[in-house]
Amino acid sequence: MKRSLILPVIALLLAYCTPPADEKSLPLQVADAYGFQNLENIAEISYTWNVRRDSVTVVSRDWRWNRVKGEVHYAGPDTTVTYLLAEKTPELDAIDQRFINDKYWLMFPFQLAWDSGYRYEVAENLSSPIQKIPATKLSIIYNDSDGYTPGDAYDLYLNDDLQIVEWVFRRGNGPEGRAVTWDNIQNFEGIMLTLDHKNDAGMQSLWFTNVKVVPK
Repeated sequence: MKRSLILPVIALLLAYCTPPADEKSLPLQVADAYGFQNLENIAEISYTWNVRRDSVTVVSRDWRWNRVKGEVHYAGPDTTVTYLLAEKTPELDAIDQRFINDKYWLMFPFQLAWDSGYRYEVAENLSSPIQKIPATKLSIIYNDSDGYTPGDAYDLYLNDDLQIVEWVFRRGNGPEGRAVTWDNIQNFEGIMLTLDHKNDAGMQSLWFTNVKVVPK
C-alpha cells in the first residue's frame, strides 16, 4: 500500500518539474532575444574588432563575413586574405582562429544556437560581478574536443530581457576568470549586437566599430 501511494506522488512531481517538450532551453531563448530568428534575412556582416593591449596600444582587425557565399575577408596589420569557410586549409588556421575569436565577441548569443558541443548551468538571483546588477547566471561550458580552444567556459549574467550585461570568461573551465561588461547594444537589420566592453576598472578594453549589416 505504501508503494502505491508513493508512485502517484512521484509522477505528480515529475509532471511539475518536467518542462513542456516545445519549451526552448535558456541558451536558445537568449539567442532569440538577440534576433537569431532574423539572421536568415542577413547576407553579410562586416566590422572592425578593436582591443586595448595597454594604455597606448590598440590592435584592430577588419572582417567581412558573407553568409550567403560562406566567405570571410580579413584585413589586419599583418596581411589581407579572403577564404571560403568550406575550403579552409591548415595554412589559414591562424586567421580563422582570429575570425572565430572576434565573432564570438560580437555574436556570442548566436553561437548559443549555432554550437552544440556545450553543456549549461543556470543560477538565479545573483548579482553581476562588476556592476552588481541583479541577474541570472547562465554558464556555458564547452566540451574538451571541439574548436580551437576546447574546454573554455563563459558565465553570462542576464537581465530580465535575457540580454547579457556582463560575462566572465574562464579558460579551460577554471575557477577564476575575467569579467567584462556588455554595453551599447544596437539593432542592425533586426539583429542585436553589443559594441562595447569595459573591464572591472571601467576602462574600455574591447569594442567594435564600422559595423555594417547587409540584408538579403
